[in-house]
Amino acid sequence: MLDPRQIHDWIAHELPCEHVAVDGDGRHFEAIIVCAEFAGLSRVARQQKVNAVLKARFDTGELHALSMRTLTPEEWKSQNG
Repeated sequence: MLDPRQIHDWIAHELPCEHVAVDGDGRHFEAIIVCAEFAGLSRVARQQKVNAVLKARFDTGELHALSMRTLTPEEWKSQNG
């Protein structure tokens, strides 16, 4: 089974994130990704950016499902005071 830490590392290695948290059961995962590069992008464009990083893993079936919240650092700070 896939470990959430591995997904964290794949994302953190490719995107300059201020915060990445991944949780899951080995098959389905949830991530919170905070990245300044998301500024000015729609929610869909942000998710496409993350999906591009993980594309090879999705294509091989190594990663099956990932739901995500993608936030800018400002959005993260306003939600988490």
